[in-house]
Amino acid sequence: MKSKILSVTINVALAAIVLAVGFIGFWGGSAAAVSYKSDNLYYGGDENGNCVTLTFNVYEGTEIVEQILNILDEHGAKATFFIGGAWADDNIDCVREIYRRGHELGSHGYFHKDHSKMSYEANLEEIRPSVKLLEMICGQKITLFAPPSGAFAENTINACVELGLKVIMWSRDTIDWRDKDVSLIVNRATLNLNAGEIILMHPKEQTVKALPTILNYIREQGLTADTVSRNLGEK
Repeated sequence: MKSKILSVTINVALAAIVLAVGFIGFWGGSAAAVSYKSDNLYYGGDENGNCVTLTFNVYEGTEIVEQILNILDEHGAKATFFIGGAWADDNIDCVREIYRRGHELGSHGYFHKDHSKMSYEANLEEIRPSVKLLEMICGQKITLFAPPSGAFAENTINACVELGLKVIMWSRDTIDWRDKDVSLIVNRATLNLNAGEIILMHPKEQTVKALPTILNYIREQGLTADTVSRNLGEK
């Protein structure tokens, strides 16, 4: 019952957010774009530390997300989940569970759009509601954004600066959404792995199968699987 009430409350509030963003865009009242910030774009973290990060871009696979959470718990690992707003709106309990288990949440936009082709205002209108939604669900400020498909442009960077978000990319792409070969996914994640790296993953069945081996390898190398923010040395 509480989840249903929360869902209704969030949906009403989100509708207000979307309307407000649209109103600002219509009247041309959005903040002026700030200058390009190349230091707001991250492909990795502290190369001199002992941390690497697994990131999971989530727009589907609720049951698989739950399996991933259990595996991470078994290995004492933390990760960063970049959540699509459209998925979060339908999976509030799962989003809250990710946060409750000590993992980091970031925005993955709302409707999985190509941000590289969007204006500054359109980037704001796509990212801002997803951030507000996640903040309402977990009660924690969201500070990270991962562009869908890694597609971004100067307008994206500037919009994220305006919203107080760091733009997070990756140093390794497992391409687990396409390839079902578990050994290939493991190899892409682990071969010559170095401290500070960010490994991109998705909630797929083959990812679940590969994850324990990847986490064991990370530990065997004397590394720790932790969040993006900790990898960046921030918290």
